[in-house]
Amino acid sequence: MTKNLVIVESPAKAKTIKKYLGKDFEVLASYGHVRDLVPKDGAVDTANGFAMKYQIIERNEKHVRAIIAALKDADELWLATDPDREGEAISWHLAELLREKNALKGKPVKRVVFYEITQREVQEAIRNPREISQDLVNAQQARRALDYLVGFNLSPLLWRKVQPGLSAGRVQSPALRLICERELEIRAFKPQEYWSLDARAEKAPQAFSAKLIELDGKKVEQFTLSDAGGAEAAKEKILAAAGGTLLVKSIEKKQRRRNPGAPFTTSTLQQEANRKLGFTSKRTMQTAQQLYEGVDIGGDTVGLITYMRTDSVSLAQDAIKDIRNVIQLQYGAGALPAEPRTYKAKSKNAQEAHEAVRPTSAARLPRQVAQFLKPDQAKLYELIWKRTVASQMEAAIFDTVSAELRASDKHAFRANGSVLVDPGFLAAYDIRAQDPEDRDEGDEDDKRLPVLVEGERVKLLELLPEQHFTQPPPRYTEASLVKTLEEFDIGRPSTYATIISTLQGRDYVRLEGKAFVPTDVGMIVCKFLTDHFEQYVDYEFTARLEDDLDSVSRGEKQWTPLLAEFWATFKPRVEEKMELSRKEVSEARVIGVDPESGKPVSARLGRFGPFVQVGTKDDEDKPRFASLRANQRIDTITLEQAMALFQLPRKIGVLPNGDQVEVNIGRFGPYVKHGKSFVSLKKDDDPYTVELPRAIELIEQKAAALEAATLRVFEGTGIRIIKGRFGAYITDGTRRANVPRNKEVDDVTVFECEAWLAEAAAAAPKKGGKKGKGAAKKTAAAKPEKAEKAPAKKPAAKKAAVKKTAVKKAAAKKAPAKKAAAKKKS
Repeated sequence: MTKNLVIVESPAKAKTIKKYLGKDFEVLASYGHVRDLVPKDGAVDTANGFAMKYQIIERNEKHVRAIIAALKDADELWLATDPDREGEAISWHLAELLREKNALKGKPVKRVVFYEITQREVQEAIRNPREISQDLVNAQQARRALDYLVGFNLSPLLWRKVQPGLSAGRVQSPALRLICERELEIRAFKPQEYWSLDARAEKAPQAFSAKLIELDGKKVEQFTLSDAGGAEAAKEKILAAAGGTLLVKSIEKKQRRRNPGAPFTTSTLQQEANRKLGFTSKRTMQTAQQLYEGVDIGGDTVGLITYMRTDSVSLAQDAIKDIRNVIQLQYGAGALPAEPRTYKAKSKNAQEAHEAVRPTSAARLPRQVAQFLKPDQAKLYELIWKRTVASQMEAAIFDTVSAELRASDKHAFRANGSVLVDPGFLAAYDIRAQDPEDRDEGDEDDKRLPVLVEGERVKLLELLPEQHFTQPPPRYTEASLVKTLEEFDIGRPSTYATIISTLQGRDYVRLEGKAFVPTDVGMIVCKFLTDHFEQYVDYEFTARLEDDLDSVSRGEKQWTPLLAEFWATFKPRVEEKMELSRKEVSEARVIGVDPESGKPVSARLGRFGPFVQVGTKDDEDKPRFASLRANQRIDTITLEQAMALFQLPRKIGVLPNGDQVEVNIGRFGPYVKHGKSFVSLKKDDDPYTVELPRAIELIEQKAAALEAATLRVFEGTGIRIIKGRFGAYITDGTRRANVPRNKEVDDVTVFECEAWLAEAAAAAPKKGGKKGKGAAKKTAAAKPEKAEKAPAKKPAAKKAAVKKTAVKKAAAKKAPAKKAAAKKKS
């Protein structure tokens, strides 16, 4: 009997598919990518046709070994990774790796794709295998090479010129530019005052409101009423002309139809999940992946949605038939259009052969499967189900009324109202429960008007002037950023979650509420890239490059000429910018003069973050420095705020024993110092405001913790043995040394302690480097075993030695501490 080995990407999917294929098929997971570029310079050989040097990904090496072992008993290999460019590349890499290791031995390799994990779809795919698409593979290789070339050349430049640990990316950098440019718009924005004037009228028993549309015979614009005086004058003028009533001059009635939205693409799913559920793009995609790969719903494991990485809005005919049956059963024949609705993707590169994100069976109602799902899964499934079903329903119908009400022949108001006549697709959103999904962003609540008749007069209750100010453009949320990235054709929907995570991970942007705010580092990196690499953060250039990559995936372009064209202009630019100085990149902002010294005060970005500086390097005495606080920015900090940062160290009082207590910020954060001892402040303690009582509380807490961990005290010497996290150690308050592995705590003498402490202190300078004497002492004394590491030129041996040492160290230290504790108790 033929044995078949099927490879998918995740173990969850493997479990589901195994059930559908039966005993002749073994299903294993690759756990994502199995190979990647060698993480060093030269991984893409630009001098030799952009040859790419790959290596196996270490964390997945054991999974590859499992695949090789299983392949020995199989007659055929089926590569069933995800149905997109990344999935195609994983299949290709795995096949190449198996050939290199001579594991295939001539066995057939077949490629299959599943757009939904259901028995019908899986078995249909197995009946129709194909070859690996080299065009898709080449497109992914080109994308990976471009990302590598940009990252490996721009990132080191940022490390040298701005700050260590930064990165630049082909798609990440234009996304950062969007956020930073919006921030500059907001800062440059000057609000303008304007006023509105609404009438509150009544036709008994119902009151309603109307908006001023005509004043003194002229149309009312946004700035017609620009101040309180003008609004008050208009109010008095209209009241005098109206005489307490308004004339119903005209009434316009019409029906408005609102059509449902298209089924979800990856992008629109991320946008709506963010807006309506508060999900990040990453959270949305992780949850969708779980729903796609398979969920146990009462003993039956099944994929609940189709593949979630797609830019198509089309639905399969079988799916439409299923959806229309559900609509008829759940909402009646009146909610069903005579013909199925069709939608066309807006993206010119949309792959129409794929389907939109939809339930694999609309008959699985959200309320039926919710009990088997985690909260996030249930919410996202309901969002997808409603959008999909609604997309095939009738339009919602509203009766709208617009009435013109005149105070005289020179002044007029307009009242609008609408009534929902037929909910149509809104029934899928259960509008009676006021589900927020029944409205698109920007929709207003429907207003009901009384029955008005032309020529009649209604009572004018009052005129309500209201002050307004123009608002700056809003900061980007995840939803609006994803929408804008898609509009500019920057990146692809499957990469949006990674782009956003990278921007946050590098601390280029932070979330305030739901909005992205660029940090000082983000603004400086963006300015550097925009000033010196403008072409490569240009939105049109990035979009054209995406188009070229899509052309490669369709076999219309070759990938190596595309890389050659890019590299020909990019490499010289990088080399040219290596000559820039740090000063040119991280421009200092002079914010004033120190009142005491008369020296300039500036704010700038340093290697370890933003700071303020009093004086310059050319002064006779050294400049003074202070780090900015978390909520302060280089471009907005004032002189007063900057000088307040130099309050540290603060002397806040004296302890009963006479020790002075002061607060400061060190390399590892804010702390309290008393005598020669230190205590870290907690997260909520502000070093600029903390007072003596709180400092004493922290000192006492540390003393209590120290006492609880103390195994032995040598009276009159200040030396004690402490039970530490990694074993027992000795300290006299300033020095520190480990208890040797072969020593029991109770057998240690004070003379031995003195000797070990002295030895640790003497060894410290050799290992301290630039850390400073104190830091070096602590490091060397706490971890003397570091000397046992193997030489750096033998990485494999070094790793093994470290692991072995760590195990020995833990085992040796644990036993003495345990015995000492037992003796102390007795």
